[in-house]
Amino acid sequence: MREEDLCHFVLEICKHEGATDAVVMLHTTKEKMIRFSNNQITIAKNISENSASIYVQVMEKKAHISVADLSKTTLKAAAKKAVKAANKCASGSVYAPLPKGPFKYDERLLKQTYLSFDADLLVDGVKDAIDAAIAEGADRVAGSLSAVKSEITILTTGDVLAKGEKSTIELSVRAFTSDLSSGQSVSIAVRPEDFSPRTAGEEAGRLAKLSTNPDKGEPGEFPTVIGPLVLADLASQVGRFASAFYVDAGISFLGDKLGQQVASHKFNLCDDATMPDTFGASAFDAEGLPTKRTEIIKNGILMNYLHNSATAKKFGTDSTANAGLVIPRPFNMIVDSGDSSVEKILSSIDDGLYLTNDWYLRYHNYKTGDFSTIPRDAMFKIRKGEIEKPVRELRVSDNLLRLLGRIQQLSKERIWVRWWEVEIPVLAPYALIDSLRFTKSTD
Repeated sequence: MREEDLCHFVLEICKHEGATDAVVMLHTTKEKMIRFSNNQITIAKNISENSASIYVQVMEKKAHISVADLSKTTLKAAAKKAVKAANKCASGSVYAPLPKGPFKYDERLLKQTYLSFDADLLVDGVKDAIDAAIAEGADRVAGSLSAVKSEITILTTGDVLAKGEKSTIELSVRAFTSDLSSGQSVSIAVRPEDFSPRTAGEEAGRLAKLSTNPDKGEPGEFPTVIGPLVLADLASQVGRFASAFYVDAGISFLGDKLGQQVASHKFNLCDDATMPDTFGASAFDAEGLPTKRTEIIKNGILMNYLHNSATAKKFGTDSTANAGLVIPRPFNMIVDSGDSSVEKILSSIDDGLYLTNDWYLRYHNYKTGDFSTIPRDAMFKIRKGEIEKPVRELRVSDNLLRLLGRIQQLSKERIWVRWWEVEIPVLAPYALIDSLRFTKSTD
């Protein structure tokens, strides 16, 4: 049965069982994955997955079910189960019908399939990254490459029927000169001309070489340059907690701050799924609305929360077309570039640090934004505008709003970042934070 027919089959069951609103999404994904370590490819595999997501509303009551078996028997049972689960749920505070379509979508976003999945080309990309890292001085190189073709078919009770197709590729490469000396870089793309495994390998190898024989760092507050991987992680946190769901739940550090200064006037952040040929671009959100560009922070001022229909009604505004099936979310985030080069930013520091990567960002308090994260890979002491030595064993322990307010410079250079620590694609520059708090890594 065609995807469209399966969607109609499920939607009719949902309506028959009593759903007032329903969304059926069918996902088809074909992935080629290559993993590598110790300068060699260790595994290559093909992954093929089909799944269905069923979201139903019975007025203010909601439920969501996903199944991996697309047989009519399973889908019928899942649709009935979803409506039954919704009826058992406590009522939400508002009822917002799904957006009424049909809608006109940007054709450039409906089909973004430019990449070849030829196995030899993918292997060549991995080899390019490994060779480039070794040429820069790395001893060992590891990482993964994932090339994905995906199709999403959506049908809603709001008369939306659409299909999106996309192919993406992402490479994460990590280079080592010892167990304590490493560098990481990434390359993600939708078009082959934007995929740069060699550049990523060179960056990872260069950082690994520079970070050889690190000393223990001293805790304190320092002017700090953060690389695109770090800023992307922080920006993705801002996007996540700009979701009106978290604001409404009272667990967002951006709560009650609409229209207020929450960052340096130099910091601009938006979510824009309408940029063709970018990793997170999408023609429609999970309610079928055509996607939009939404300013989250402009000149340091919090401009918008991210909404679906339900949160928009509750907040008395319009949807920003950021619906996930349950929670509003960002799709494709962009931090505006600055006017400085990376070299100029580094040269402006008399005594500070340069942080190239981080992981395990965790909150001590979601509502205030107090957090900590572990520097990963190369980290350097900066003295009189130059890298003095690599350092290790520090933890960033600070507050996100304080950090955003202390952004002094942003670089002209930006890269798209996505890896398992940064799930939403972010176009991020380097940034100078005039004071960032570090504690011992064991604190």
